[in-house]
Parts: sequence; structure tokens; C-alpha cells
Amino acid sequence: QGKFTLLRDTRTDGSFLVHHFLSFYLRAGCKVCFVALLQSFSHYNIVAQKLGVSLTAAKERGQLVFLEGLKSCLDLVFGEEEEQSGQPSPLQFMSESASNLKALFDFVRTSLTPTGSDSWKGPVLLVDDLSVLLSLGATPVAVLDFIHYCRVAVCSQLKGNVVVLVHSNEDSEDEENELVVSSLCHHSDLILWVEGLATGFCKDVHGQIKIIRRVSLELTAEQDDVQIYQYKIQDKNVTFFARGLSAAVL
Repeated sequence: QGKFTLLRDTRTDGSFLVHHFLSFYLRAGCKVCFVALLQSFSHYNIVAQKLGVSLTAAKERGQLVFLEGLKSCLDLVFGEEEEQSGQPSPLQFMSESASNLKALFDFVRTSLTPTGSDSWKGPVLLVDDLSVLLSLGATPVAVLDFIHYCRVAVCSQLKGNVVVLVHSNEDSEDEENELVVSSLCHHSDLILWVEGLATGFCKDVHGQIKIIRRVSLELTAEQDDVQIYQYKIQDKNVTFFARGLSAAVL
């Protein structure tokens, strides 16, 4: 509880980690606010069904609050959002001159603040993927402020967890995105960094994952704990193995 987990991917797609955390927290009985900026609800629901979880059922029982970013963007562009709900859109910053993510933060806080009838184990904020906010016009400072306030509200006050996915490419000329990624790395309790293989594509090894436990955050004089594995994504699960020890090699 109270942890900030950063999912980072470079030269590959790390979305399998998002699907893992989503199904994991729903099965654990946690209240989940999912800010989905990358794919539609039906996409996440189809993958979740393969993992044995129904997002539709979770929404109906109030366990899952789902923000479908793609639909909200379209509604904002065509002016339909406020007519439907009477509430400001969580992505209101797109239609305003000031890059202010306060409406999105208010949506997260309202979604995860427990009511008297709630019996969920703990609140979880899941974001896929934070880099999209920059593409929609938010400034790096606004994005980092949003994550800071979410950490205070969810991790510190509500004793919950925050899991965020960001795309990164160290050779990229997108300085704003790299600034956000490097800042988040400094503040994360746990970093799961998925990378494509330096040697190129392989059908039996899909990439490697670097697991960085930020022991140095606890102000002990210890180095961060780093473990590196390679992985292969299968239809319903992922297999991990030490580097060079794929079943295909052995």
C-alpha cells in the first residue's frame, strides 16, 4: 500500500503489464480508477476476459471506474461531453488555453474516495498511457503536477497504489516526454522497464524486463535492487526466464 509503480517501455509494447495489474487488482477486490487514454473499453475488456476478469461486471458493481480517453476526446472536439452529463470533462484542458489537469485529478479523487457503502480493500489508480497527455497538449509540468497530486491523494491519504505506463526512447527528440519519464523514475518505488531486444526481433524471446526496486528512496545507504529477465508473451500469460535461458535455446 502507498506505492507508486512506474511501467516504462522502450522499443517494444509494455501494455501486457497494464492488463496484468488491471486484472490483478480487480481480483484482489480493490477499487480501481482506470484512466485509459490509449485503447477503447472493448479492447481492455476482451483481454481481461482472457485473463478471467469481466470489466463490464466490475463497472456495474462499482468496483471499476473507467475513463475512456478516446471517446472523451471526440466528445470534447464535437462539443457533446457537457450536454450529456452536465459535468465538466476530465480532459477539459484540451479546450482551454491553460494546460491544467485539475479536472482530471478531481475525477480520480472523486472516483477513489470511499463512500459509506464501499467495502473494497484499497484504491488503485491505473494510467495507460501518460505520454498521451503530452500529445493532447498538456505541458510536462502539468503532467508531473497531476501525478504528484494523485500520489498525495491516493498513496498518502487513501493508502492506495498508483500504477502508470509511459513510453520512452532514449534516442528520441521528444524532450518533453523524456523529461517526464526521467522525473517519474526518480520518484517511483518500483520501476518495471520493458525493452525490446538489442539484437532485434525473435519469435521465442519477445524482450527483456528490468525490475528496479528503489531501495535508495528509503534513505538507507543501499543501492537500488535491479533484476533483469527475458520474457515471452503467450495467449493468456507471460513466461519469464534468465537472460539466454529461453526454452528455445536450451
